[in-house]
Amino acid sequence: MRSPAHRLRRWWAARTLRLRITLVVGVVALAALLALSRLGVGLLYGTMLGAADAELRGQAQAVAAQLAAGTPAADVRQPEVRVLDSAGDPVDGGPDLPLRPKQVRELAAGQALTAGRLTELRRWLAVTTVTPDGSTRLVVVTADIVGGAILLAHAAIGFVVGALVVGAVVVLAAWVATRAALRPVDRMRTAAAALPPGQRLPVPVPRDELRALAEEINLLLARRDEAVARLERFTGDAAHELRSPVAAIRAQAEVAVAHPDPDLAQESLRSVAEEAARLSTLLSDLLALARADAGQRPPAQSVDLVAAARAAMARAAGAEADEPVLQLVAPAPAHAGASPSEVALVLDNLIANARRYARSLVRIGVLPARRSVRLVVEDDGPGIPEADRQRIFDRFLRLSPEAGGGAGLGLALVAALVRGRGGSVTAGATPSGGARIEVRWPATPVPEGGPAPDTGPPSAGSARSAMPAAGQPDGGSPSARLAGPTAPEAGPGPE
Repeated sequence: MRSPAHRLRRWWAARTLRLRITLVVGVVALAALLALSRLGVGLLYGTMLGAADAELRGQAQAVAAQLAAGTPAADVRQPEVRVLDSAGDPVDGGPDLPLRPKQVRELAAGQALTAGRLTELRRWLAVTTVTPDGSTRLVVVTADIVGGAILLAHAAIGFVVGALVVGAVVVLAAWVATRAALRPVDRMRTAAAALPPGQRLPVPVPRDELRALAEEINLLLARRDEAVARLERFTGDAAHELRSPVAAIRAQAEVAVAHPDPDLAQESLRSVAEEAARLSTLLSDLLALARADAGQRPPAQSVDLVAAARAAMARAAGAEADEPVLQLVAPAPAHAGASPSEVALVLDNLIANARRYARSLVRIGVLPARRSVRLVVEDDGPGIPEADRQRIFDRFLRLSPEAGGGAGLGLALVAALVRGRGGSVTAGATPSGGARIEVRWPATPVPEGGPAPDTGPPSAGSARSAMPAAGQPDGGSPSARLAGPTAPEAGPGPE
């Protein structure tokens, strides 16, 4: 069962902003006015008692002076003046006072007090004196303050009624002022509801909160339009790229059905398998990009980039003798904050892209750099034109379609994965004119007892011969080409 406080919060959250502001202003104003009313009544009450005490004290001191001069107590007794002994008993021949013993003791201690009902309210005050025979006497004087109490009650009622009236006026003023203040927001809401695509909200002239709100909404609309346009382009490009392998598979299948020749069927099946592999790769890249855009990433780990680079080189090694040589430069251990699958995707795409354009050599460098780790992939191909070094990370962009291979998603996927971990990707050129792609990941501490860095000299050979044989340690073969402490100078070409 929900508590009353929870129900009250839900009720409050369901009210309009105008009503909430008005209620808060009204309650605060009413509380302040009632507090001022109470303060005013208290000041009036204190002033009234102060004046009554001053008058009573003067009267009591005059009687005390008479007693000190030897005047008998019975001669000074009046209806409002009484004389008591130190025990509180009357010595002036009059009746007992209508006070309790505790009140008499308070009077003897010099305290003034108010006693009686509202219709018989009286103020009491006492002054002590010593008679010529050495006896201590207590002169008690009293006065009727019923009239002052009634006046004070009327003043209190007037204060409360005035506070309520003023509070109502403040509530009404707050309602009207809030309505007027929120009217531009209503107009902005109406304009936003009727805003056509590509248009922006009018920005108010005053530099106030509404202007800032309109500017932020316009920025949000601009980002939305940009995202919609990017999605439309992406959808169109994806449909175009998916149509090509699907059409090729269909054509090969129709040829195989129309011409049931075993030799031709074998060639058709080979073509179908190639197009299916291309389609599978394209779909995998699209899925990886969609997950990266949605922020669906596995938890970051400390990934050994040197080991990941060796594994990627092993996956990329082919059987063709004219394939570019893969060379690894890893002067020191390096660990990055990412996930193993992301690092593998980045390395596979960068190496595949570099091999597509390299003439004879692809160099992969893993270099620690303080708080980051650099992964540099270079090739000795034609390089990337300077004007295209930002565009190559766009999706479905192929600067050289005749090179064949991918669909233009490799470098876009690399950028999405690396930037999603707080890293960066840049494209440049080597001194020899080849392409250079540099990835920076946030570095993580290298575990103690980790693998030793590569220290062997580089050697010539094919990509296949550059990889270590199964069960053979890296330092005992010309495997992943080892280099000294300098950075590589060649890089991958654009996809």
